[in-house]
Amino acid sequence: MFTLGDVEAALPIVRAAVPPTPQYAWPLLCARVGAEVFVKHENHTPIGAFKLRGGLFYVERLKRERPHIKGIVSATRGNHGQSLAFAAQRAGLAAAIVVPHGNSAEKNAAMRSFGAELIEHGRDFDEAKDHAAEIAGQRGYEFAPSYHRDLVIGVATYAHELFTAIADIDTVYVPIGLGSGISGVIGVRDALGLKTKVVGVVAQRANAYALSFAAGHVVATNSALTFADGMAVRVPDEAALAVIRRADARTRADARAPDRPRAVRTEYRSRVDARPAGGRNAR
Repeated sequence: MFTLGDVEAALPIVRAAVPPTPQYAWPLLCARVGAEVFVKHENHTPIGAFKLRGGLFYVERLKRERPHIKGIVSATRGNHGQSLAFAAQRAGLAAAIVVPHGNSAEKNAAMRSFGAELIEHGRDFDEAKDHAAEIAGQRGYEFAPSYHRDLVIGVATYAHELFTAIADIDTVYVPIGLGSGISGVIGVRDALGLKTKVVGVVAQRANAYALSFAAGHVVATNSALTFADGMAVRVPDEAALAVIRRADARTRADARAPDRPRAVRTEYRSRVDARPAGGRNAR
């Protein structure tokens, strides 16, 4: 999907707005797991999520290669929309973001604060996405998907930081929304020639990627019920699924499904497989 050179070229674009985020090995977490476990703190970006990296790189290339574009439109449950709104505001582009009804009020407010026009439509992300595509046609805006090569290259910069900061990581656990984060981790892992295993994490009641991974093709679900809104996806992206499955041919790429992502809790207990003491894991 990309080369190491692609990611290194994206670094200065991303770092103009996002300094490298830290990765810490928290003692209580390490003791609970029985291994050295590092947490990559993407909550330290200006929007509190890794998605900003992808939006910055996507919008920068769009503005440079297609300067006639006046605006972008996309669908989100929050972080992707914040990313695009933040990047569009910096680039002087209009941004229309479609969210489903009942979306997080805090994330809606954050997107508006970055200058986005917020539009509520549909019962979930996938219905909002269909409406965003309609708006793109009506207004002549660029439809910004949630999974795109430029988004993946941008978010891959966090994987580059992680792998170059910590040597000999045994396993990286990556939550899966539509797949840009795990695709970036797999791509950088492969570009650096590392043997690190990659484990995808999905919510038990938003498990379309787990079902698709097992079936070998995209399997849509009728609902995606999880408080982790960035993981609430009913229809996996075919290209993202292909990246994850190709990685399995050489490594282990699992889809784990906890009732809820417990990584936000103090004990970080979201289905972490304990490794022998001395093994290095990252989340």
